[in-house]
Amino acid sequence: MKIIIYHNPECGTSRNVLNILRRFHGEPQVIEYLKTGWNSEPLKGLFNKSNLTPRQALRTTKSPAKELGLLNPIVSDDTIFEAMLRYPILVNRPIVCTDKGILLCRPSETVFSLINAPSGSTYEKEDGEIVIAP
Repeated sequence: MKIIIYHNPECGTSRNVLNILRRFHGEPQVIEYLKTGWNSEPLKGLFNKSNLTPRQALRTTKSPAKELGLLNPIVSDDTIFEAMLRYPILVNRPIVCTDKGILLCRPSETVFSLINAPSGSTYEKEDGEIVIAP
C-alpha cells in the first residue's frame, strides 16, 4: 500500500503521524507542502476525496488566516481555497493518503484508521501521551 503524507516538519502532530506511519507501515512518500506549495487540481482532489471543505481544512492558528479575514463565516470556500494556493500554511496538516482513504490526521491517532496497525498497538507521542490502535 502506497502512503503519502502532506507534512510540516515544524508541527508536532505532523511529526507524530509521520513516525506512526514509519513504525507501522514503513517509509511513506513525504511531501513538505510548505516548500512545494499547492496546485489547484491536486488540492481540490484531496479535498473532494477526503470530504473536506476548504473551511474545514483551514489552519486557523499560527497562520495568516485571521489577518486575511478568512475566519469570517461569510467568506466563501472559493476565497479560502484561493488563499490556500497563495499561502500554503493555511492548509491544516498532516493530510495522509492511502488505499483506505484520505484524512486530515488531527489528532495524530486518526492515522490508525488508514493503516494496518495491529489492534492494541501503542505509540508514544512526542509529549509522552500513549495512543492505542483500535
